[in-house]
Amino acid sequence: MRKFKVVSDYEPSGDQPEAIDALVKGLEAGDRYQTLKGVTGSGKTFTMAKIIEKWQRPTLIISHNKTLSAQLYREFKTFFPNNAVEYFVSYYDYYQPEAYVPARDLYIEKDASVNKEIDKLRLAATYALMERRDVIIVATVSCIYGLGMPDLYKEMQVHVEKGQALDIKKFAASLVSVQYQRNDMVLDRGNFRIKGDTLEVFPPYMETDQAYRIELDFDEVSRIRRYDVMNGNTIEELDELNLFPAKHFVVPKDMLGTAKDRILSELEMRVEELRGQNKMLEAERLKTRVTYDMEMLSEMGYCSGIENYSGPISGRTHGEPPATLLHYFPDDFLCMIDEAHVTVPQIGAMYEGDRSRKQNLVDFGFRLPSALDNRPLKADEFNKKMNQVIFVTATPRPEEVKKSTRIVEQIIRPTGLLDPIVEVRPSEGQMQDIYVEVQKRIAKNERSLVLTLTKKMAEDLTDYLTGLGMKVKYIHSEIDTFERVEILKSLRAGEVDVLIGINLLREGIDLPEVSFIAILDADKIGFLRSTTSLIQIIGRAARNSEGMVVMYADRMSDAMKESIDETRRRRSIQEAYNKEHGITPKTIRKAVEDILVHQKEDAEENASVTLEVLKKSLNLFVPAQRKKLVEALKKEMADCAERLEYEQAAVYRDQIAEIEKQYGTK
Repeated sequence: MRKFKVVSDYEPSGDQPEAIDALVKGLEAGDRYQTLKGVTGSGKTFTMAKIIEKWQRPTLIISHNKTLSAQLYREFKTFFPNNAVEYFVSYYDYYQPEAYVPARDLYIEKDASVNKEIDKLRLAATYALMERRDVIIVATVSCIYGLGMPDLYKEMQVHVEKGQALDIKKFAASLVSVQYQRNDMVLDRGNFRIKGDTLEVFPPYMETDQAYRIELDFDEVSRIRRYDVMNGNTIEELDELNLFPAKHFVVPKDMLGTAKDRILSELEMRVEELRGQNKMLEAERLKTRVTYDMEMLSEMGYCSGIENYSGPISGRTHGEPPATLLHYFPDDFLCMIDEAHVTVPQIGAMYEGDRSRKQNLVDFGFRLPSALDNRPLKADEFNKKMNQVIFVTATPRPEEVKKSTRIVEQIIRPTGLLDPIVEVRPSEGQMQDIYVEVQKRIAKNERSLVLTLTKKMAEDLTDYLTGLGMKVKYIHSEIDTFERVEILKSLRAGEVDVLIGINLLREGIDLPEVSFIAILDADKIGFLRSTTSLIQIIGRAARNSEGMVVMYADRMSDAMKESIDETRRRRSIQEAYNKEHGITPKTIRKAVEDILVHQKEDAEENASVTLEVLKKSLNLFVPAQRKKLVEALKKEMADCAERLEYEQAAVYRDQIAEIEKQYGTK
């Protein structure tokens, strides 16, 4: 078995070695819950990687949003280039769940746009868990949602080996039964094609563009090889091959027949129940829908919304938890929950939100009661499935502290950077004070953040500072993801001096250029000014050696006092470490501009290649063809944004604007 091996130019330093040893000892002792309490910039991700290397168990890392999970995925890919590091997040670019609003008699049909790239990565994740143990999967809370049953997924793999007698028609039928599609013209992911005595299969879970070619000598398999789809070059000769299903939801024919009987039996009972309640319309609606779905299931082995029948299909009793990504892991797996103070509550909240929406669909005859069993795990079900857990956060909640048998602090930053100086100033005259402080930072080519409590105040303050000649932008919930990242990049690049927002913690990126943070209404009671939030906000300025935070308030709240005391404690520990090791803290400025330039150059090169291919096949003077090109570019832009390739997405956006300017918008 291949071992986990961290590849890095650095060795653990500061208090990383102690944190790694303590947490690994806890794992060896069988501790079920532990906490890594690590401050911003202390190298928590590197510590996590070294723990995985020492513990040598399949690992699930859960983060609370796609942006942070994508960052973690890239970092762990770098740390473990020779191991299977996979990515499992929601595969929807756009998702409008099925719903019914009784007050308006409004039925909203499910509408979704699946990102094929993310779907591939999800399938690659489960495939890796089936084939090996050196697996790290970085996931969002989508990992607690229902997925196909792992036992069936493994059982329904199609096996072939050299020297085997093979009926090519039966083999093709077996591929179709596990959701592969035949296409003899174009070989694409999830497809297969037959050319004489040669059969080619392109599994959707292959991380790179690689497919398999099976060659027959009469009815005997003479050769199996893995090859590059782009150039046809052979990568590896194989003696045998296992092909896993093309979708997570697959069901054998014999089970499908039994499941269909269960579903129709439930339908009969539910229709009678609705009629007994004098709900004739609902009864007829349900009967029509389920009957149609069963016909599709019989003919195609699949139907739209098949996940709503996952309970009866899998034979689960009502209320029994569904199979999820967690069920694909072996029993001895390790789970690390990043930013646990946010992620754990999010895991607990998923079930109730899903349940309330589906209950209306059941009550009004749009779905069978068993549709309620297609759901995320409840908090207690999630906990039961956990083997050993490490909470990773700078600010653990009391719940995590109570559960954990060990709380290991990681306070020292190897760079020597200190937690910022925190001052409390009166709210009277705060605007003039902020203006003076920001001007000092502009003179030193540094950036500033201002945190308000309302959108209106963020917008008004932006107008005020802009009127004074400053380069200011604001961020709040109405700014879309793509524009949000562009604003943050502008801040780092120096195109913006001040960024104003309500909760800038959700951005999830490091801002080493920020040396000043102003917190307005710091003494107000609430989540945005809680101890946890204030400590997290203060940490935003800990990437800069000149970091300073000013809380504008008319009194000292308990949250303010606790956050200031904790910051001073951490600062004193770091100062002692720096003095002992002769370290002078310096802001890491290296390559911020270079990174942006290189990313832009790469993006422009990639986008220009795609654009040239599209242009050659279309006449831009023909409105219909021009519209087709613009739609294609918009799709490329959306795909890039979803993959967090924002620079390339921006290039596509500019190309669209250029085409519309040159040729018109119609």
